[in-house]
Amino acid sequence: MSIIIKTESEIEKMRIAGKLAAEVLEMIAPYVVPGVTTDQLDKICHDYIVDVQKAIPAPLNYHGFPKSICTSINHQVCHGIPSEKKLKSGDIVNIDITVIKDEYHGDTSKMFCVGEVSQHARRLVNVTREAMFLGIEQVKPGATLGDIGHAIQKHAEANHFSVVREFCGHGIGKKFHEDPQVLHYGKAGTGETLQAGMILTIEPMLNLGKRHVKVLADGWTAVTKDRSLSAQWEHTILVTATGYEILTLRQEEM
Repeated sequence: MSIIIKTESEIEKMRIAGKLAAEVLEMIAPYVVPGVTTDQLDKICHDYIVDVQKAIPAPLNYHGFPKSICTSINHQVCHGIPSEKKLKSGDIVNIDITVIKDEYHGDTSKMFCVGEVSQHARRLVNVTREAMFLGIEQVKPGATLGDIGHAIQKHAEANHFSVVREFCGHGIGKKFHEDPQVLHYGKAGTGETLQAGMILTIEPMLNLGKRHVKVLADGWTAVTKDRSLSAQWEHTILVTATGYEILTLRQEEM
C-alpha cells in the first residue's frame, strides 16, 4: 500500500477543503423538505460550491458520474444520482458532498429525515451516526484499521443492523480515493497501523435488513437487495500525534 502521509501545508489545505464540504451540508439543510427534487438539491449545491466557495464539485464527471452531489434515498445505499424524483414525508436521504479546493478534497455526508419519518427509520439513522463516531474514536497513531471496522460492526450488530461490505472508506488528499481502504467491519488489531499525518474517510453504511447490495443499471446507484432501508454518515479524519481531528465537522456537531 502506498499511503500518503500529509505534510503540514497539505493538512492545512485539507482543513480548508473539509470545512467547505461541511458548509455545503449546512447550507442545503433548509432545502431538504417534502416536494423538493434531488435535481434541485444538486443544482443548489453545485451553484454554491462553484459560485460562492470558488471550488469544484468532485463527483461531477468523476468516472462519468453525471451530477455534483450524491443523493441516496431510503433503500439506496450510496451513489444515488440526483433526478426529478421528489422527496416525500417519511423519506430518509443521504447527501454526499465532496469539494476540491486548491487541488485537495474534502468529503462528507449526512442523513436527512424528510418530514415525519418512522421510528425504525430514525433509529437506523441514529445508530449509523453513532457507529461512525465509535469508529472515529478508535483513530490514533498505533491503532489499526481493524479497530475502526470492529467498533462499527460491533455497534451495528448489537442493534440488529447489518454492515454493507461492498463499499468502504478511503484515504483522501489530492486524489478523491487513495490508500488505504477503510472497511467498516473486521477484527480489532488487524490491518494497517495508523500514523500521524494520514487522512482518511470513515463512512459506514448500515442496513435495516440484510447486508447484500446490488448496483442498478445506471452503473452507480447501489441499493439493498431486500429493499430494506439503508443509512450512511461520513467524515474526513486526520490522524494527529495524539488522536484524531475531524476535518469536516459541522457547527451542529461542535
